[in-house]
Amino acid sequence: MIIGIIMAAVAGAFVSLQNVFNSKVNERAGSWITTTLVLGLGFLASFMIGLLVEGKHLFMLDEMKPWYWFSGVIGVGVVVCLVQSIKRLGPTFAISIVMASQLGFAIVSDSLGLLGLKQVPFTGKQFLAVIVIVTGMLVFKMSGKKELKRERTA
Repeated sequence: MIIGIIMAAVAGAFVSLQNVFNSKVNERAGSWITTTLVLGLGFLASFMIGLLVEGKHLFMLDEMKPWYWFSGVIGVGVVVCLVQSIKRLGPTFAISIVMASQLGFAIVSDSLGLLGLKQVPFTGKQFLAVIVIVTGMLVFKMSGKKELKRERTA
């Protein structure tokens, strides 16, 4: 379990770091070039590392459902939406919305057993967790407005 927690924390740090890089590339190149670079370089890196680590087993895709192949297409939507939301909302607020959305969708997916997931009952604690996160986002956003008003009047 500890390894899973560490890996999740590292993934979160990587996503935040990638978003900073993506927004900087987007300032110069635009959303579609940014998406192409991110996913294209990601493909190359994954492919090379996969070949080194797994060798020919990399290509063994036994019993994979056809719709799972569309994950890369979903990745296009992820990158484009993230780049645009960061551009319009700023990194911290955009990422907090993304995290709340991920949590909400994960709870719905688990509760309904979507896409072959094991169904996990929805509890009041999960609902409370979502409320706490959304409230935290609102407090964060509202506190930023007061600071911004103070800076403008000074």
